[in-house]
This record gives sequence, structure tokens and C-alpha cells, in this order.
Amino acid sequence: MTTSVGGPAEHVQPSRAGLGVLLGLAASLAFATSGTFVRPLFDAGWSPGAAVLWRVTCAAALLLPVGFWVMRGRLRVVLAEWRVVAAFGALAVATAQLMYFAAVSRMSVSVALLIEYMAPVLLVLVAWARTRHAPSRLVMAGTLASVLGLVCVLDLTGARLDALGVVFGFGAMIGAAAYFVLGARPTRLHPLALPAFGLPVGAAVLGLATAVGALPYSAPLVDVELMGAMVAWWVPLGVVVLAATALAYALGVAGINLMGERLSSFVSLSEVLFAALVAGMVLGEIPSPIQVLGGALIVAGVVLIRFSSGTTPAGLPIVSAELDPTS
Repeated sequence: MTTSVGGPAEHVQPSRAGLGVLLGLAASLAFATSGTFVRPLFDAGWSPGAAVLWRVTCAAALLLPVGFWVMRGRLRVVLAEWRVVAAFGALAVATAQLMYFAAVSRMSVSVALLIEYMAPVLLVLVAWARTRHAPSRLVMAGTLASVLGLVCVLDLTGARLDALGVVFGFGAMIGAAAYFVLGARPTRLHPLALPAFGLPVGAAVLGLATAVGALPYSAPLVDVELMGAMVAWWVPLGVVVLAATALAYALGVAGINLMGERLSSFVSLSEVLFAALVAGMVLGEIPSPIQVLGGALIVAGVVLIRFSSGTTPAGLPIVSAELDPTS
């Protein structure tokens, strides 16, 4: 992949951006299955720390051979890019997961999610500060619509706040932002190599956190209830590992590689919509009218950001990504 940076706006080739959006939406759908299928494990006594540890560890075991295959004959490139791989595993995987679960242990899940999903806004603000060019009207309108939609979908009624929980939430937001920044970074790595070699790093960090007691661990290996039937514990865990982690990270990084960090970060907000749809189909939880309105606002925001990516608005560096056939 070759990437050029310069000028006042992010610009991605329309055809590649379109494919990137499709990959990003597929990744969001995959990520969205995690909440519904991990819930039976929580009900059976699994701690969030245990679920995320095994989720990342098992997905790492699945993707690592893929990484060796796509980088066969070029493993020296992986060693040369070890800083990016380590940062992805430590920030985009471990920090995002650790900080999110630390946040929800102290305050409402909806608030923790809202703070974490402010990552697209953080990227816009950082680009504004870095370039000293105000975002275009399309970017501002898309950002506002997406944030309002996110607030509606998450339904903050009765939400509780906690000062330390907010700090942890911002940590999760930084981890999420790192996911988009590192995924869009110019590199000689194959798009699948970053999650393939980054997830083991994240698993190691999570394992260390569990070993020192920073991540509470409980994982009773008992049958759980899923969709009205009793199944083995590994059934929902398998869905989370295969779909919500291995497939989701692979599709997500590939999509970021094509879209760039700004557009991909806003497309990722569709995860909350898919999560509501999956919960509705599997658990019978029907979205409320305000959540439907929120979904429409998020979609509108993404469309506005997509239009801005095809023009040259002020706000972010130009990033034109082209796939190198050797990567």
C-alpha cells in the first residue's frame, strides 16, 4: 500500500472508498454480534474480563496462521513494523477492551459506549488542531448528526455517571481512535497482517492484566441459555471469537485501509444499529422509536462524511490509498 499525505483534506478514491464502506459495514455487523452472544456467558457467571481474554486469545490463535501466510517470504517486514503491530495490540485491542470494561464496572453501559464512540469526533478535533484548518461544513454536519443519533440509539435514560468511570471511558475512546489511525497508517504490511500479529500482542497484555488481578477473572464452564435452548458454553463463545473478533478485525482493518481513518471511524458507528437489530432478532428486544430516529441520524451523518471524503473540504490531511499488489 502506498499513501501520500498533504494538503488540507482527506481524499480517498471513490471506488476504493465504496468497497471500504461495504467492508466497514460488514465489520460493524460482525462486531455487533458480541453483545448478544456474550450475554449468556455473563448470565452464567463469566466476568467481562474472562470473556474478553478468551475472545481475543482464541481469535489471535485463528488469525496468526493467516498472518504468516499473507506475509510468507516477507516476515522481515513484520519485524521492521513491530512498533505498529505492538501499538495496535496494546492500544486498539487491549487498551480499548480494558478501559471499556473498567468504565462499565463503575457507570452505565450506555454512557461508557457513548464516550468510547466519540472516537470519530476526537479524530476530527485532532486533525483540526494539527492542520489548523476548520473542518468543512459537510464534516461538521455529519459529525453533529452522528453524535445526536448515537445519543438517541444508546438511550441514556437513567444513566449514571462516575468520575473515574469517565476517565476509563476516555481511555477506551483513545484505544478506539488508535484502531482507526493505525489501520490507516502507511505500511508495507498486508491488511490482514496487522490484526493477525496485533491480536496476540493484545492477548498477552490482557493475560498479564488478568495475572496481576487488574482484570477480574471468572469463567464457569457450564451450559448456558441461548435463544431459548441450553447449549454448551463454547457455542456463544465460538460465535464471539469467529464473528465478533477474528472476522470483525480482519474486515475492519481492510476497510480502514481503503477508506482512511475519518470515514471509517464514522462508518463504525453503524455497529450500534446492528447491535440493536441483532438483539431484536435473537433476544426479541425491539428498538424504540427514538432509537430508530437515532439510527437514521447516524446513517445521515455517515452519508455526509462520505460526500466530504470525495471532495476536498478543509479539515484533515489528504490520504490517497492505493493497494500495492505485493502487500
